[in-house]
Amino acid sequence: MSPPVRVRPVADGSLLVEYPEASDEEANRAAVVLGAALRQEPPRGLLDAIVGARSLFCAFAPDVLDYSELERRIAVDLGHRMEGAASASEVERRAHRVPVLYGGEAGPDLPELAEQAGVPAVELARLHAAAIYRVAFLGFAPGFAYMTGLPSGFGAPRRASPRPRVPAGSLAFAGGFTGVYPAEGPGGWNLLGLAAVRLFDPGAAVPALLAPGDEVHFEAQAAEDFARSLASIPSPTPVPPASGDPVFRAETGGLATVVCGAPIPGRGAFGVPPSGAMDLRALAAGNFILGNAAGAAALEVTLAGPILEALEDCIVSLSGASCEAAIDGRKIRGGEPIAVPRGSRLVLGPVREGVRAYVCVAGGLEVPVAPGLPVRIRPGDLLFALGRAGGSGSPAGAGIGRRPFRSALHRVGGPTGEAVVRIVLGPQEDCFTQEGVAALLGSSYRVSSTSDRRGVRLEGPRVLHSRGSADIPPEGTALGAIQVPADGQPIVLGPDRPVTGGYAKVATVIAADFPLIAQARPGSALRFRAVSVADALESAGLARRSRPRGQRGQRVG
Repeated sequence: MSPPVRVRPVADGSLLVEYPEASDEEANRAAVVLGAALRQEPPRGLLDAIVGARSLFCAFAPDVLDYSELERRIAVDLGHRMEGAASASEVERRAHRVPVLYGGEAGPDLPELAEQAGVPAVELARLHAAAIYRVAFLGFAPGFAYMTGLPSGFGAPRRASPRPRVPAGSLAFAGGFTGVYPAEGPGGWNLLGLAAVRLFDPGAAVPALLAPGDEVHFEAQAAEDFARSLASIPSPTPVPPASGDPVFRAETGGLATVVCGAPIPGRGAFGVPPSGAMDLRALAAGNFILGNAAGAAALEVTLAGPILEALEDCIVSLSGASCEAAIDGRKIRGGEPIAVPRGSRLVLGPVREGVRAYVCVAGGLEVPVAPGLPVRIRPGDLLFALGRAGGSGSPAGAGIGRRPFRSALHRVGGPTGEAVVRIVLGPQEDCFTQEGVAALLGSSYRVSSTSDRRGVRLEGPRVLHSRGSADIPPEGTALGAIQVPADGQPIVLGPDRPVTGGYAKVATVIAADFPLIAQARPGSALRFRAVSVADALESAGLARRSRPRGQRGQRVG
């Protein structure tokens, strides 16, 4: 029988399904079944259903699907089918064999961990390989699977200081989970060895090898056999070439310029966030000028822009934060269509009164079809246009996003001013002290220079945890979620955030106010004001939509 369910609103357009009375294994299995059922027959407006350690995070379009409708689907419709789905899930579970080279340079933590466990390193490796693991959920990075089933002796927490570089394929464990890093990057887990497997293939129809519920067996191999296993890994699926027309060549890339458009939902099951532009309202405003679809892809320029050579006659617009811009030395401004002749140089200089400016092109720019995060523009890169770059309008976007926007620039006060950002408290408000929540709501926070598209880091009074730890069972994350690590300094998660996260979240920025976060310059000041989900929906023009039945969670099973 399925364990009782509690539905908790997160913000306008997201909710969390929890299993408070179930064991960790029961809760995760129920979340896997419910997530699979929702994705198989999604109600109109459901954007994603992301399995966590003990929960299921649902993102949806509140102008299409309201809370009460989704709650009814979870409580009634799926409730009658989960028993059959649970048994079917067990039958259809896939098994994977993964060759591993334990120890050596690839497993530098193995000797110390073995010493702590009181066994030889070779024995600890044997114990790890002998266990059968189950994929609980994906997150942290595209294709990264959190697996349960660690034997006793593997209880070490994450490293106090993460390594700046962990090689792709590193086999690691921490906090009750084991996993393999799909790509090179920073990481704080304990490294045991190297796995011969490709976990994420951006060009494949199903880019992630592992899925929640899958079974994984690690096979210890000697160096010679492991070298053959590495050599036998299939090459990645070729990414289809660009199909549009090259409209610009980058002479310089700027500070952090990317091509992005509307978020791409439904990728959470692969560990890929929806991404998209930081300031969607500014993007839509620039596209509106050209008659493009509201979410047509454009250049997102952060703080300082690139220099572009026009390969064809085209029409562009500038929106978002004001940006110094010129065509062959002639200054141009935002808010109107701008003709860029073939052979001219479009120079995008410093961004003023905000952080991000958008360069929209008539017809929209092409983005890679393979799932993944936006890639920074580098010198020599080509930008491809869809539709007719030399004329207005995108055939695919006709009639979409044609309403006017009140402003293309969302100003945030400088060092002497403050922007007030509205938030919905929770879903882990109870993980923080009353003093900590009061500090968040009653203090001014400065934006850190270390902020990026993954998260905007804030500096100010500590938001104290009530349970002595910042960690929670990892769960799906929402755009604008304010997670608080052990140092008590809030981080507002952005479009390139990890799909799942294990830090307690004190609140979530409402959708209408996230542009304020997107345009907050390093050093600028922010204050937060708590509102209800109903207030958030009203701010989005959805006052008549159904509201969640309980701000702190509704028991539905």
